[in-house]
Amino acid sequence: MRAFFDIDTQIDFLYPSGTLYGKGGESLIAPIAALNRYAVANAIPLVSTMCAHGEDAGEFQVWPPHCIAGTWGQRKPASLLFGKQVVVPNRSVQLDLAGANQILLEKDDLDLFTNPNAVDVLDVLDIDEVVVYGAFTEYCVKCAVMGLMKWGRNVKLVLDATAALDEAAGLEVLRMFLAEGGQCVTSAEILV
Repeated sequence: MRAFFDIDTQIDFLYPSGTLYGKGGESLIAPIAALNRYAVANAIPLVSTMCAHGEDAGEFQVWPPHCIAGTWGQRKPASLLFGKQVVVPNRSVQLDLAGANQILLEKDDLDLFTNPNAVDVLDVLDIDEVVVYGAFTEYCVKCAVMGLMKWGRNVKLVLDATAALDEAAGLEVLRMFLAEGGQCVTSAEILV
């Protein structure tokens, strides 16, 4: 089954008022909203990763504090939320994804696979093909696409719904991704 993975599209990253804003992040909102809406309208599983840090997160030794659980900046923009959301916390839980239109997979690290439930989500939903997009190419998106391929999934990265903080670093990730067998696509190719 195909699934869409919306990576870390949160207020702290996408808006100039966010604590770890990436220049141009707000330009991702419209294409990501279209992809998320398409997934829900076509009963395609939609997994949206979300940083959900405690106030003393290890990441804050490298990055400024951001996406602290329960804060305004940790939220997703309303235009990226659809239907019934089910939160999968960053601790082992019994998964109940019944009726979920959107799965909010919390994490406390760049890599979505640090959430102990991530592989179970893939398996429960029988996901073998993944369409990935979000913020930012050389960080959380890189971890997502490379991790998904490591777990044996076919991965497509939507270029016009993904942004890099550093263009050269983003291009290097794309080269690595393609060399490992990933595919680059546009939202127009997906939204058919």
